[in-house]
Amino acid sequence: MGLRTASGQSSEEGTGMGTDSGIDSIFSAAGTTLTILIAVIAVIIGAGLLKSYMSWSRNNAQPLLSVKAAVVSKRSRVRSQQPYEEGQNQQTFTDYYATFEVESGDRMEFTVSGRDFGQLAEGDVGKLTFRGSRYQEFQRDNNRVIQFG
Repeated sequence: MGLRTASGQSSEEGTGMGTDSGIDSIFSAAGTTLTILIAVIAVIIGAGLLKSYMSWSRNNAQPLLSVKAAVVSKRSRVRSQQPYEEGQNQQTFTDYYATFEVESGDRMEFTVSGRDFGQLAEGDVGKLTFRGSRYQEFQRDNNRVIQFG
């Protein structure tokens, strides 16, 4: 028990140095920090969702276009995800891209499926169909001439 002052309070009560107020201030600061952290995470997630929605809306507002084009390059990107727990397998993901050149000389790169990636060859000429930044399909011309020797 602390010393009593002339006003009748113990010295611990008068100085505010009791253990209860110290713990309360720690939890109060932790609660404030946690609230700010949750708010920041919510804003980041919200901004990402808004960006995705805006891109989706912009693509859907574009007309479906079909133009004569040639496949000028292909590339892939392999990503891996480390396992969260012991004993889980590492996961890998492959993104496929194809670059097309249209008659005006402009080049456009699209994300394509693995199936389409496998069927496209550099130099293929045909009809490219797309909407905004979204690849739809590529129909190869069958009259492509191959010269040997």
